[in-house]
Amino acid sequence: MLWGGLGLCLTACRGSRAGDTAREAELSATPDRPLALPAIAHEARFYRRLDDRRVHCQLCFRKCIVAPGGIGFCRNKMNIDGTYFDLIYGRPSALQIDPMEKEPCFHVLPGSRIFGIGTASCNNRCRHCHNWHLSQRSVDELFTYEHTPREIVNLICDEGCEGVSFTYNEPTVFYDYMFDIARLAKEQGIVTLFHTNGGMEAEPLFAVLEHMDAVTVDLKAFTPQFYREVSESELKPVLHTLENIRKTDVHLEIVNLVIPGYNDDLGHIRAMCRWIIEHLGDEVPTHFTRFFPAYKLDHLPATPVDTLNAAANVADDEGLRYVYVGNVPGHERNSTFCPACGRLLIHRMHFQVLGNALEQGKCPECGEQIPGIWGSEIGS
Repeated sequence: MLWGGLGLCLTACRGSRAGDTAREAELSATPDRPLALPAIAHEARFYRRLDDRRVHCQLCFRKCIVAPGGIGFCRNKMNIDGTYFDLIYGRPSALQIDPMEKEPCFHVLPGSRIFGIGTASCNNRCRHCHNWHLSQRSVDELFTYEHTPREIVNLICDEGCEGVSFTYNEPTVFYDYMFDIARLAKEQGIVTLFHTNGGMEAEPLFAVLEHMDAVTVDLKAFTPQFYREVSESELKPVLHTLENIRKTDVHLEIVNLVIPGYNDDLGHIRAMCRWIIEHLGDEVPTHFTRFFPAYKLDHLPATPVDTLNAAANVADDEGLRYVYVGNVPGHERNSTFCPACGRLLIHRMHFQVLGNALEQGKCPECGEQIPGIWGSEIGS
C-alpha cells in the first residue's frame, strides 16, 4: 500500500517531446515510439467522425482534427481507424494525499484531506509549469499505474479522505477517467473537485460539473498576449469557462500565479478584478500566488511579496471580498476574514488550518454568510 503520506508517484522520464501548436493534429506513432491502447481501452466521449476516417475532437478549445493513426495536441487520444481512443484512461502517474488548501480551495471543508490524481500531458504548453514533468510528457514517457475508476474510489475510501481532486496536470486531458471517478465518488458522498486551466468546451464542462462540488480555475493573466506567448493558449475560452461554471451551483475559486515581468502589471490585474466582479460576482475567492522559478522560466526571480500585496490591494479596491496571497507561508492573507466585520474566521499557516470559527458557514460575530462548502451540503 503506497498512499498514506506519499509524495508524487513518478518515474524517471525518458526525455520530453515538443508540442505542436497547430489545430490540425497529425502526430503519429512511430516504430521506435509505439502508442498502444492501454489495458483498459476506452473510446473518448466527445468527438465527431469526419470523412476519410478523420475525427474532430470536441473536448477543449483546440478542437483537434486528427487523421487515422494520429494523436491530438494533448497526446492522450489516438485515432484508430476512425474511432478516437483515450490512451490515458485508467493510467494515473500521480496519486497523492494532500490538504484541501493545497489546491488551493479555501472555502471547501477547511483542513480536510483530498486524494489527488494526475496523469501525463496537458492541452497547454506553459513555460512556467512547476509540474512540467507530468504536464509536458506523453503517457509513453511516464510510469503509470493501472486502476479502474472503482479501484480509485475504493482507495479513497480506504484512506479516509474526505475528497478527491483531479489535479497536478490538466484534468481535461484525462476527462473520461475523471468523469467516471467523480460519478462513483459522489455516490459514496466524497467531495469532488478539479483544478483546471479553463480550456474545456461547454458541453463536456456542464456534463462533468453535474458530478463536481468545486472547481479551481487558473486565470493565468488578463491579456491574450500572455496566453499566446507563455502558454501557447487562448484567454477567451477561459473566460467562457468561468462564466459557465457560475451558471451552476458548483463552488468556484480563481488562482492567478503572478510572474515577475510577465503578468504583474497592476493595470491588467485591476482589469481582471473588474471583469471577475462584473461577470462572476464579488464573492469568488481569488488567490494571488507567488511564482518560483520553474521549467523554461527558471531564470526569473521569485515574485516579490510586495507585488502580491499590491495585487491583493487592487482586488480589495475593486470590491472582491475574499482575496488571498498564496505560496507565502505565514502571510496574513493565508487566512479567511469576514468581509462584513473583519473577524478572523479561518486561521491558516500556508496549507495548515490552525483554527476555524465558522458556525454553520456564518461569521459568529455578525452572522455574515460566507460562501463555500462547510460540511452540511455534501451529498445533497
